[in-house]
Amino acid sequence: MYQQMIFVNLAVNDVDATKTFFTSLGYTLNPQFSSDDCACVVISDTIVAMMLGKQRYADFTEKEIADSTKTSEALLCLSAESREKVDEIVDKAIAAGATAGKVQDYGTMYGRAFDDLDGHTWEFMWMDPSEVQG
Repeated sequence: MYQQMIFVNLAVNDVDATKTFFTSLGYTLNPQFSSDDCACVVISDTIVAMMLGKQRYADFTEKEIADSTKTSEALLCLSAESREKVDEIVDKAIAAGATAGKVQDYGTMYGRAFDDLDGHTWEFMWMDPSEVQG
């Protein structure tokens, strides 16, 4: 069965700092698609974040590139296997220089957010499997 993938493309100021940040969270880089102006961050088998230096990002759009420290361009939400995993990844991000964001605790759904080094908002969310199934 074909598994559709998502490639999230985000503009960053410092590709090397971005590489360090995301590998400190436990993600890997795909060297085949990484370079001085791009970090190919492998989040899962089907999710990849292409962190492009702003000049490289501009090759793909004629639009003005958002200043993600001042403007929300997207909210990127990833699932986590447990509440503890949500805390672990967000705590690692904050230790690596991210800015803490909202905490949402609804009992059967728990999430936390952070803004990465360039202001992109990442959310990690856990939902009780029994609630999702029915």
